Amino acid sequence: MGEAEVRRFLSSLVVESGVAASTQNQASAALQFLYDRVVGRPLRRIDGVTSARVVPRVPVVLSQSELREVFGVLRDPVRLCAQLMYGSGLRVGECVSLRVKDVDFERGEITVRGGKGDKDRRTPLAKICRDPLRAQIDRVRQLFLDESRYDVRTTGLTEALRRKYPLAEREFRWQYVFPATRTFTDDAGVRRRHHLHETVVQRAVRLAAASLGLTKRVTCHVFRHSFATHLLEGGTDIRTVQRLLGHEKLDTTMLYTHPLNRGGLGVRSPADLL
Repeated sequence: MGEAEVRRFLSSLVVESGVAASTQNQASAALQFLYDRVVGRPLRRIDGVTSARVVPRVPVVLSQSELREVFGVLRDPVRLCAQLMYGSGLRVGECVSLRVKDVDFERGEITVRGGKGDKDRRTPLAKICRDPLRAQIDRVRQLFLDESRYDVRTTGLTEALRRKYPLAEREFRWQYVFPATRTFTDDAGVRRRHHLHETVVQRAVRLAAASLGLTKRVTCHVFRHSFATHLLEGGTDIRTVQRLLGHEKLDTTMLYTHPLNRGGLGVRSPADLL
């Protein structure tokens, strides 16, 4: 089977099964990976696929009382992850892969490196997160010192970064704020520690919402939705919210509300009102 069969299959997902665009895209990516890495014959360009229509959905937003309840039943470090996702508008992947060097307590901000679209951005660090975050980094420091004698290194550094900073993967500032519970040995025989896996946070948030009996569909991305919505409700300019979220187009930010031309040079995190 080749391009013709792949084209018919992807089209049938929409025409016959009525799947969403994200499901069709996932199937396409999986087939591209299969032919490239397993079959060993990369697919050529496939034209004429019936595409699923992307329907804009209203984002789910939690009230501040619901956020308090969710935070109250979560346990650290997942609770701190959830507070950062709401307080700084982080995606779950951006949160768990946060490095020590990208937290600035003096300026009260977090720098997101290589976010969606491989773009960097800065976002506020909520006061409610600062003390727990300092305590978490202190725990990471102690873990780093204990494991230094075994030459345990961090992960996620590109080859170019390792050439430029040969000691980076052994330095504390490059360590993850939320390290994984276990280490592993890579193909080169080097012992490493990755960051906390996204599914750990996602599962805990889902179970927390279920235990509270919330009828809303609560996911990790809901915290980011709530961050944007509460900022706009508080009078923050929509262009500022666009930059904080890292949206390329203003239309994406417009999903949260209509434009508010009220200005906003300094941004106070909505988590500070909890």
